[in-house]
Amino acid sequence: QVQLGESGGGLVQSGGSLTLSCAASGRINIIYDMAWYRQAPGKQLELVARIIREGKVDYYANFVEGRFTISRDNAKNTVTLHMNRLKPEDTAVYYCNADHFERPGNRPTIWGQGTQVTVSS
Repeated sequence: QVQLGESGGGLVQSGGSLTLSCAASGRINIIYDMAWYRQAPGKQLELVARIIREGKVDYYANFVEGRFTISRDNAKNTVTLHMNRLKPEDTAVYYCNADHFERPGNRPTIWGQGTQVTVSS
């Protein structure tokens, strides 16, 4: 079984920066897409950014506006989200997500437990 563990959340002032990290552990076979989602209070879960195994970023949400950068390290099975020029509306619980290939016919999506990001005005 594979688990994801996030770190790096916290409280930051508007305009500041944070870096979120997520590491996979357990019986890892191959991790394909990795992504960051977020959920603000009273709002739906939304995709922030997604990166494929080869390292190409294939999605940034419109609200990112060039402020965030997603990257990954396949050797360490990690995905990172660098967030700059943070705004109060970026306040949310951020979750990492991984597409894990276990064997043919079994490719579950794994979720982390989430890390809180709070941006004060």
